[in-house]
Amino acid sequence: MATLAAAHAPAEVAGAGAVEGGTVTGILLAAGRGSRFDPTGERYKLLQALANGEPVVVASARALLAAVPHVIAVVRPEDAATAMLLSGLGCEVVACANAGEGMAASLVCGVQHARDSNGWLIALADMPYVLPATMAALAQAVGPAAGGAHATQIAAPVHQGQRGNPVAFGRIHLQALLALAGDQGARSILKNNPVNELTVDDPGILQDIDTPSDIQ
Repeated sequence: MATLAAAHAPAEVAGAGAVEGGTVTGILLAAGRGSRFDPTGERYKLLQALANGEPVVVASARALLAAVPHVIAVVRPEDAATAMLLSGLGCEVVACANAGEGMAASLVCGVQHARDSNGWLIALADMPYVLPATMAALAQAVGPAAGGAHATQIAAPVHQGQRGNPVAFGRIHLQALLALAGDQGARSILKNNPVNELTVDDPGILQDIDTPSDIQ
C-alpha cells in the first residue's frame, strides 16, 4: 500500500502513553489487493501469518482496537474472509464498492461512515507492527481532550527522524478527506497543512508488508 504520510511541517515532540482516543474513530484500510506481495493473487498478504501465527490484518486490527473505542474496517465487497475476521474482532466492517479506484476511495468510504466523529485515525492493514500506544497518542493529539477547536488537527508519528503511519486527522479536515481521490491517500492534505509530529520509540510506524520477506 502507498503511505499516507508525506514530509512537511514543524516538529512537535510528544510522548506515546497508553491513552484512550476518546471520540476519535479508527479507520482500518483493508481493501488493497496486495499485488506486489503475490502477483498471481493466490496469496493475499493480509491473510498471511506473522511469526506469532496471527494473520497480518488481525494484528493490525488488534492494535487499533486497543487504542480507540470504535474501529471501521474497510474491505473489498468480495473479501468475505477478511470481513469475517475483522467483524469477529469487534470492528465495524464496511464494504467499499469502488475500492479498486485506489486508497483514497477506501479512506473516503470509512470516513463517510464515521463522519460524526471528532477525528479519524487512518491506519493501514498491512502495517501490523505499530504499537497500540503510538496509535493512542495520535488519537489523543487530535481529540477533544487536546483542546477542542484548538487541538492539533493532524498528527503523524516520527521514529528516528522518519515520518510514518498511521496518521490522525481532526474534524476540521472532514470535507477535505471526503474529497480525496486516487491512490495517494491523504498525502495532499498533509502537504498543505501543519502537522504535529509525535516522536515515538516505535519502528513499526515504518514497517509495512509489501513482499513475503517483510513478514518477521
